[in-house]
Amino acid sequence: MAVKQPAILAAASLLIIFRLTSALPTETITNAADTLSNSGYVAMSLTLNLVSDVLLSYRNSATIFTPPDSAFADYGQPSLATLQLHFSPLAFSLSSIRSLPYGTKIPTMSSATFLTVTTSQSSDQVSLNNVKIVGSPIFDDGSLIVFAIDNFFDPNFTIPDPPVQSVRLDHCTASFGGYSNFSFHDGANLLISRGYSVMASFLNLQLLGFLGQATLTIFAPIDEVMVDYSGRFPDYPSLFLRHVLPCKISWRDLISVDDGTSLDTYLDGFKITIHRSGGTFKVNEASITFPDMYYGDSFVVHGIREVLALPKPAEESGDGDGFDDIPVGTVLVATVPDRSEF
Repeated sequence: MAVKQPAILAAASLLIIFRLTSALPTETITNAADTLSNSGYVAMSLTLNLVSDVLLSYRNSATIFTPPDSAFADYGQPSLATLQLHFSPLAFSLSSIRSLPYGTKIPTMSSATFLTVTTSQSSDQVSLNNVKIVGSPIFDDGSLIVFAIDNFFDPNFTIPDPPVQSVRLDHCTASFGGYSNFSFHDGANLLISRGYSVMASFLNLQLLGFLGQATLTIFAPIDEVMVDYSGRFPDYPSLFLRHVLPCKISWRDLISVDDGTSLDTYLDGFKITIHRSGGTFKVNEASITFPDMYYGDSFVVHGIREVLALPKPAEESGDGDGFDDIPVGTVLVATVPDRSEF
């Protein structure tokens, strides 16, 4: 596949400028607290300033569910365990939560406690633990999202677990037929606004061509973890292609896939394996932090915390993700059509 040098340099420049960080910036938390206060949620604003170091340390994404001041007045000072129930380590958009089926578990900052989706099929009102989400997010900067709810969540809330319905993904195979006019414009713009500019740049470059492929799933690492891969121009196709699947798998599908399910990517010989443990989900060793960040007719994007690493030789030890170290005999080829216009 031929890729024009100016386009590759444009992607490279994005990789170089990002600063590595491992937690939500203090400015983000301050802005969220100010927005809460200005929106009439003074109690949660003060609470966020008090508990952010405890609940949000080393988190680069989160969703906060805030009860109104009147609920704080009736409830009294909530315990840390109660507050943990109102903070999730995943960033959820309203559309993502709305798409989840009844009974779906959502992880919280307490590893032993989950929120449960209780939205009924006949209602447009989204609810968790039978507590309604009020309107659109109060605050959303792409990594931290804050929703208003009409009361505190009950930590003892339970419902019978719904029957497990496994999703089969036998259709998730690549095909290269005739050219289709595949556009990433809307999805790329949303990724840029949420801090995933490097993957957005790759999408805008149309590196794959995507001949005849109707649907895709993209696992997008956040910008800050991509900085280590700057300046390695020949490796960019491999870096991008191993984060793309030849089918569309929504968050609703992911929570129904059997643990340990492996799927091919566009990097021939490289697979991703879906790991489920309680309410947490990983692809290989990378945690999914922003499910259904973008969901369109042709492709879906999930934000992840790490870059999907290539395998390392069995005898190798030490740190690193194996980006340059491929076991002898392993064939990793970018399965893309040769299109001279790229």
